[in-house]
Amino acid sequence: MPNHYSMLDLPIESVIGDIRDIANLTRVFDRFQPEIVFHLAAQSLVRCSYDDPVETFKTNVMGPVNIFEACRRTSSVRAVINFTSDKCYENREWLWGYRENDPMGGYDPYSASKGCAELVTSAYKNSFFNLAEYGRKHNALLASARAGNVMGGGDWAKNRIIADMMKAVSHGKKLNIRNPLAIRPWQHVLEPLSGYLLLGQKLLEVKTEFAEAWNFGPNDDGEIPILQMVKQMRKIWNKIDYQIEQDENNPHEADLLKLDCSKARMKLNWKGAWDSRTTFAKTAEWYQSYYENQQVITQKQLREYVADADKLGLAWVN
Repeated sequence: MPNHYSMLDLPIESVIGDIRDIANLTRVFDRFQPEIVFHLAAQSLVRCSYDDPVETFKTNVMGPVNIFEACRRTSSVRAVINFTSDKCYENREWLWGYRENDPMGGYDPYSASKGCAELVTSAYKNSFFNLAEYGRKHNALLASARAGNVMGGGDWAKNRIIADMMKAVSHGKKLNIRNPLAIRPWQHVLEPLSGYLLLGQKLLEVKTEFAEAWNFGPNDDGEIPILQMVKQMRKIWNKIDYQIEQDENNPHEADLLKLDCSKARMKLNWKGAWDSRTTFAKTAEWYQSYYENQQVITQKQLREYVADADKLGLAWVN
């Protein structure tokens, strides 16, 4: 399977490790002495969580515990952001979006593990990174972030609709769609990343009011059924083909999940730069360029994204 990170050949030192190994994790922190920590490592797939719930909980619950412990032991750390998922909420399939103070939950092991990760974050914030004790007992600010379904070039993960679609195209096959009417909050991966970086900047600037939970998701135009999304992608790249293959033996997956991102828009002055049509087009363009021209256009699309955000006057650009 292709590796997007390796393709980019970035001038960055990368250390591969297991976040369940706190001893090694602490050694890495001791070596690099980070000022800001973005925790994104996880078992990130719903269907895989049914296959291996033990690994899912070990990684997604004890992983954040180990990260926070390493942060506590590293005096250089000033800001920590734990990234969970929109699936951390107790999903009642409401028509309105979940706010940051809605109850945590989780039907499947993955969703439950992400709800637990949010509880772990809250416990560490209250117990060890308490705002009332900032500057006296500790010098780090802790926040959490939750994003909706992301898409974009370079994703070949198992059991993800975009990755499955592109793997099917590369083999001249049809994509099997399990849940065509399920609605997802689609957004390009660069959208929440811009929010994460903006949030990190606020924490490094010691703006304590931002050490909270945050949702980063698309506008209503990004909340689209899976089948409609696939059809729109097919308009961009006509090699995409599909078939509906519903199976009552498939494990449970939510039909509707929406985020209320008004807090990020009002307090962080954050919003997305690309609507759903642009998001689908950019994603299809990336894979088409890779498979048909053997070109990786990640840097090109990043420049386009920043330019479009600049035209809109978005807060994080400058």
